[in-house]
Amino acid sequence: MGLGVEDRHRIAKRAAKEIENGMIVNLGIGIPTLIADYIPSDISVQFHAENGVLGTGPTPNRSDINPNLCNAGGHPCSVVQGASFFDSATAFGMIRRGRLDVTILGALEVSEEGDLANWIVPGKLVPGMGGAMELAQKSKKVIVLMNHTNKQGKSKILKECKLPLTAKGCVSLIITEMAVIEVTPQGLELKEVMEPYTVEDVIKHTDAQLKVLKTTGKVEE
Repeated sequence: MGLGVEDRHRIAKRAAKEIENGMIVNLGIGIPTLIADYIPSDISVQFHAENGVLGTGPTPNRSDINPNLCNAGGHPCSVVQGASFFDSATAFGMIRRGRLDVTILGALEVSEEGDLANWIVPGKLVPGMGGAMELAQKSKKVIVLMNHTNKQGKSKILKECKLPLTAKGCVSLIITEMAVIEVTPQGLELKEVMEPYTVEDVIKHTDAQLKVLKTTGKVEE
């Protein structure tokens, strides 16, 4: 089942809380691109894009769109003071040297061990894997934003991924319209439940085993 606009923005708003002052962060295509709109003014962050920008900003108003500025997904973007521009080779050099503090991207499946599958569905035409493999392997922290279930209503959080992997054991945190789930050496821990869902709803729609903490809280916004 696809996510509505409200759910997409709620997920992005929650993910923005994981970003700390001074971080270098890569935002993947889709929901992650909305995060720049929810960074508090007192937080200084440099958003990195594989097409050669360090310092992308919030989504510009239509009247402020610069046709020469876009993110890695090809969508219009703004830049913050101090932004820099470079070629794609340099952009990937930053990734491969482990310079990124956080990568936030979408996923098709995540396993209970933090394995990530997000680049291909067998039998469907895709443009390519992009930078997902390098980002997933080299970033200091990987956060996944996605629907909790697929279009058939089946869990996307599995005991083992069924689709071809992007990287093994790379995911640290999963944020969906239902919950915030942390990947730990002891398994998946349910940290927060999104309104209007309950702990029981999350468990029912999660194929992998979840450890429910006594401190699990509700997220209303």
